[in-house]
Amino acid sequence: MKTTLKTNITVKDICEGFVYNELEGKGLFGLSGKLTIQPEYQRNYIYASDGGKKEMAVIESVLKGYPIGLIYFNKVSESNSEVLDGQQRITSLGRFITDKFAIKDENGMEQYFGGMAKDKQAKILETKLTIYECEGKESEIKEWFKTINIVGVPINAQEERNAVYSGSFVTLGKEEFSNSQNANIQKWSAYIKGSANRQEFLECALDWVSKGHIDDYMSHHRFDKNITELKKYFNSVIDWVSSVFTDVESEMRGLEWGRLYEEYRKKAYNPSKVSVEVQKLYADPYVNNRKGIFEYILGGSVDTKLLEVRVFDEATKKAVYATQTAKAKKKGESNCPHCAIGHDANKSKIWNFVEMDADHVAAWSKGGKTASKNCQMLCKTHNRAKGNR
Repeated sequence: MKTTLKTNITVKDICEGFVYNELEGKGLFGLSGKLTIQPEYQRNYIYASDGGKKEMAVIESVLKGYPIGLIYFNKVSESNSEVLDGQQRITSLGRFITDKFAIKDENGMEQYFGGMAKDKQAKILETKLTIYECEGKESEIKEWFKTINIVGVPINAQEERNAVYSGSFVTLGKEEFSNSQNANIQKWSAYIKGSANRQEFLECALDWVSKGHIDDYMSHHRFDKNITELKKYFNSVIDWVSSVFTDVESEMRGLEWGRLYEEYRKKAYNPSKVSVEVQKLYADPYVNNRKGIFEYILGGSVDTKLLEVRVFDEATKKAVYATQTAKAKKKGESNCPHCAIGHDANKSKIWNFVEMDADHVAAWSKGGKTASKNCQMLCKTHNRAKGNR
């Protein structure tokens, strides 16, 4: 890969013709249209996501004469280039110059570029940037993009995939799922953990439709001219979840809805009854894992392991063990009730406390409480075999 150092390009030059794309799709141009600031393999602009601290720091650094780091361009033709690394910094400069955000002056007052003193405006515009222009094969450029980390914000897995499989499919996918202005983001956020800016909604949609094989799916569809299948499947999952569970709970966010959709979508559910069951489980003090409530209900309210139902405390277990063992010794039988009715060598065995587990006499799922009156000690073998019966 060939690189050429350029030190004569100013902030004014690079921001010439800059128009910030609020829709965050492919775009953002500079150098009078000759520079693509956000090529399709690039991550979205994220410097504004922390309250603007990073983008303000870029402007303050320029005003103080501090270097803002190396910038890399990929030369795509004799007259056109695209930003390989430095998109966040360049976009911060362009956004500030076009009055998209303000910085605070030495008196703590907000100042937009258009209202700054002329000498400060000139200092920003005349600042020269240190740029390396790279030329190479697509594979070389993509590999370089994956490894550089100039600004200290590492690319995540999906941002890397977008670089590797860049093309029309990624462009369309980002326009739909990585667009923070999409009116559906709020609804999706109830079920998906992450942010649109960091490609986590796109990653989730791809994970669902590909059944976990995102790379294979993106490779196969790289040059597709539509994302119809992706959108249709994603919306089917979201619509199914919201129709089964009419209550939106915070614990729903980030669950494996794609897997649950495939596993349970052919079963019929009564949303009203489901709602009652959800609220009942939320109110149950013995349920330790609220995230498991939804799969528990979808599966027919059978697998209590999903709920991590609160177990008996040590004091209760020891008290029940002592009572149970004393009665067993008097009768000459095992202190495990299941062993006592058996016909093997353990029929009269007295198990040590550490060899036994506490069990609900009446299963929790069938109304049994986690209380001493509903506690029995079983040998570990019989407790595992009993399950939820």
